[in-house]
Amino acid sequence: MQLSRLGIHCTIIDKAKFPRDKVCGDGLSGKVITVLEKIDPLIARRFLAFAEKQPSWGVDFVAPGRHTMHIPYKPLFDKAIDNPNGFVCKRIHFDNFLVNEIRSSSNIDFIEDVDIREFKKVEAGYTLIDSTKTVEIHCSLVIIANGARSAFLKTGGASIKKSKELAVGIRGYYRNVGGIHKDHFIELHFLRGLLPGYLWIFPLPNGEANVGIDMLSCDVSNKKINLRRMLNEILQNDAVLKHRFKSAELVGNVDGYLLPLAARRRSISGDNYMIAGDAASMIDPLTGEGIGNAMYAGRLAALQARACNESKNYSASMLAGYDKEVYRVLGSEFKLSKRLQLLARYPRLFNWLMKKGSKSPELEHLVSRMLYDVKLRKQLASPMFYFNLIFRK
Repeated sequence: MQLSRLGIHCTIIDKAKFPRDKVCGDGLSGKVITVLEKIDPLIARRFLAFAEKQPSWGVDFVAPGRHTMHIPYKPLFDKAIDNPNGFVCKRIHFDNFLVNEIRSSSNIDFIEDVDIREFKKVEAGYTLIDSTKTVEIHCSLVIIANGARSAFLKTGGASIKKSKELAVGIRGYYRNVGGIHKDHFIELHFLRGLLPGYLWIFPLPNGEANVGIDMLSCDVSNKKINLRRMLNEILQNDAVLKHRFKSAELVGNVDGYLLPLAARRRSISGDNYMIAGDAASMIDPLTGEGIGNAMYAGRLAALQARACNESKNYSASMLAGYDKEVYRVLGSEFKLSKRLQLLARYPRLFNWLMKKGSKSPELEHLVSRMLYDVKLRKQLASPMFYFNLIFRK
């Protein structure tokens, strides 16, 4: 969509036929509206009017000791005049919303139901060949955004992810979950057996909720954990959650997916290509957010493509500008989340911080501001922040 608004012709190839579902937590942060606004304010306006989503006004952080901090996305908000900063929307609906926007955009050829499996480097760029070897596309620049298991990562020379840079998540849709916040706050429960992962409850329209857990891939493997069994046991036996789920009903199946974490800076471009989204490991190491980061990267890739077209230069040195811009915009956030993920391994510190925060409106206000102010959020990674908390009256 950004390329279209820049007047650049492009082709989108997707192996699925839409509408299609995608296993995900379904959480949309404020980044989503921000990116849509930058591409075209009319798209953002249409999304705000889109019915198949649940506005969310904040997040509940629940520590291992069950102390909860209720953090609104805005320190003071008025639903009568404010737009929500966050939403929860099933991917089958959100992705189809974007596809319908694509279909109505000029300069875009949208090809569905074609699975590109071969990426052949040629002098003029790349030749893309599908799994049936009946579709062949030639391009000077390819933007790879086909997920954690992208075939390009195996053939295109991109680095292989290590187990500590991967998380594994599962999710199911439940109906009639009790105790949902009146302002539909999303919930992150940092339970002892999951750290630094967590259990989430994200409220959806029509009385449903996306419920799931994620853990580091290395922890799941080393401890031989069956995540589906663990989720079931938590919802049935946890002292708090079992009461909230006593009348809940699973709708459909519990499905799993990989979460490639932004655990370190990596190369995300080269001669005639850029990588975005899950294929580029852009999932926040602490919160698991991936959609907003992927959308930021997609827009930045489009801007870099324009610069390449104008100079007729698609070399690795030219495309390195994309890496630089992505990490300028998102890098400090990734680094901070990685540090906080390490802190989450220490339940005593987590419990103490949440207990302190749940009794301090001033601290809750500060953390609320940190959710949308990256500069302020950096304080969370500073030892002095916790030192000051200890001696705060």
